[in-house]
Amino acid sequence: MSETVLRRSANRLITGLTTLTTLTALAAVLAAPLPALAATRDAALVRTDAGWIRGQTTTEGRQFLGVPYAQPPVGDLRWTEPRPVRPWQGVREAGDFGNRCVQTASWDPGYEQPSLTEDCLDLNVYVPDGAGRRPVMVWLHGGGLTAGAGEDVVPDTFARRIGAVVVTVNYRLGAMGFLATAGLDDELRDGVSGNFGMLDQQAALRWVRANIGRFGGDPARVTIAGESAGGRSVCTQLASPTSKGLFRAGIVQSGAYGDCAARTHGTAVAQGRAFMEKLGCADTACLRAKPAAEILAAQAGLSWGPVTGGAYLPVQPFEAFAKGAAARVPVLNGANQDEGRLFAFARFDASGTPLTAEQYPEVVRTDFGERALAQYPLSTHSSPTIAYGTAQGDQLFACPALRLDQVLARRGQVYAYEFADRTAPPFASLRNLNTDFDFGATHVNEVQYLFKHFGLEAPLDAEQRALSRQMIDYWGSFVRDGVPRAAGQPAIPAGAAKVLSLRTISEGGNSLSTTVRDEHRCNLWDSAAVELNG
Repeated sequence: MSETVLRRSANRLITGLTTLTTLTALAAVLAAPLPALAATRDAALVRTDAGWIRGQTTTEGRQFLGVPYAQPPVGDLRWTEPRPVRPWQGVREAGDFGNRCVQTASWDPGYEQPSLTEDCLDLNVYVPDGAGRRPVMVWLHGGGLTAGAGEDVVPDTFARRIGAVVVTVNYRLGAMGFLATAGLDDELRDGVSGNFGMLDQQAALRWVRANIGRFGGDPARVTIAGESAGGRSVCTQLASPTSKGLFRAGIVQSGAYGDCAARTHGTAVAQGRAFMEKLGCADTACLRAKPAAEILAAQAGLSWGPVTGGAYLPVQPFEAFAKGAAARVPVLNGANQDEGRLFAFARFDASGTPLTAEQYPEVVRTDFGERALAQYPLSTHSSPTIAYGTAQGDQLFACPALRLDQVLARRGQVYAYEFADRTAPPFASLRNLNTDFDFGATHVNEVQYLFKHFGLEAPLDAEQRALSRQMIDYWGSFVRDGVPRAAGQPAIPAGAAKVLSLRTISEGGNSLSTTVRDEHRCNLWDSAAVELNG
């Protein structure tokens, strides 16, 4: 794996932060006779509102992969709001993942080649065995809003253990998902472009509301969840007025970075103008004629993410939370203890140039300011890179997560956690690197404790497997009842005063803490955030 791909993959994790189908066609699908296979009562055969699909039966239950929830956003539908999927005749096979949305190659397993396919608005449904209406969790993948896919986690075992239906979603990424220009503004009912990926997520949630009952799920008990950019997406959907009624709870994992802030409309349009200039385009017709490969090349170096100012997101998420203008639903929110080590490694050690003791003071002053140098002395860290990563993680993830707890606690129930297993094996993308770097409880590392990350079994030892079961119990309880609990483990109280630290038994076990904010020097970072935001 090249250093460029490694660095780009790590950096983009945090970068940038309908015409209805005709009623007659829809009626024809719904009135169509049952396929002959239905006579066998095949549990893997389900009729959605667009047509029949056939999934697979596994040892964990049933799974339906690559199910379209919207029309392919190609041609004239590029950079438009997602449209309902067109009905089909017969039985559509749902045994393989759909296409990944347009993105570059990365260090993640299976992402060695770029994806140039725009026909990608699919989702995957995992259904445990059993009868009755089950709660539903919809997972939004991470990847900096420029990478990743719903297939990045395989939650079949998670779904069986918690007794819930789990849905994973693809959504448009990078310029395809977040381009804002004055020309596109004129085409949209909202009048504000740049939120196409977020609108895809809402379209998937509407598909869930309309169809999940046919898979045994309860459309009235939907929890949206995600990690990194997926967690940021949850934060954004919580603040969006147009998401009303689409979910009843949210899980934000390492997603509060940048205080969940979206781009202002003016900033996004200016970035869109720069993007158009790189492509030599003066209008949207030119943009829509450009191949995906050229779009992908032109988006490099620019910031991509949701945009404020329209009906989708009238104000910044934290402002919406503070004003009580956001969804009043329970939220499970947290971060990892050593979030920044991944990014520090990618910047320094991955290129064979670890940060030195001589370089450290000037780099910290430049990136974080003089006060940070006093708060993160080298004498208290095992290496300059670790010291730098600690500061970066506190600034970008830990303290914003704790600030999110505080603002959410004023308008509803919030449950705070910190994943703190420093003995954790590096997540799948890091395990093949030839390094002894101590990643600790870094960014993404908790995902393998909940799901099969990239479809792989994590190499957890006995104590880590026990912690994994406990975490699944906490998450499962929250998905079922809106309150995270685990048998024999501390209950997470609602509010911002205490944080549940998740550790293996040898490291002290799970415990409630009132000192996490101090441990991450949040007095420094909170004051810096206030100064930055005026």
